[in-house]
Amino acid sequence: MANDTKDTGLDLQDLGDDMAAAMAEQDAAEKAAAPSKSEEASLEAVYDIPVTVSAVLGNTKMHIHQLLKLGRGAVVELDRKVGEAIDIYVNDRLVARGEVVIVDDKLGVTMTEIVKSAK
Repeated sequence: MANDTKDTGLDLQDLGDDMAAAMAEQDAAEKAAAPSKSEEASLEAVYDIPVTVSAVLGNTKMHIHQLLKLGRGAVVELDRKVGEAIDIYVNDRLVARGEVVIVDDKLGVTMTEIVKSAK
């Protein structure tokens, strides 16, 4: 009666199998993502190359005459809602999305999603 789940409609054996398969898939993905010793050694050559990281809160378009009217205290409405993820670019290439955080009285970004390359 261990696998008899008439009352809930769940099959514990199937659930256990699904969890085991998901864990095996996650382990395989983590191992594939980790660089080997030789790959890590070849990557060391590029570790000190500087890159530009930008966190974009949002965008908007306006005409020049609107831009020229902006002054101190003017509010520019962006295309994002409060709490919506912001875009993180490395050398003008979208690589992740994240949330704005405060770190020691400075703004920071917590990455919540890595954007897969189109290539």
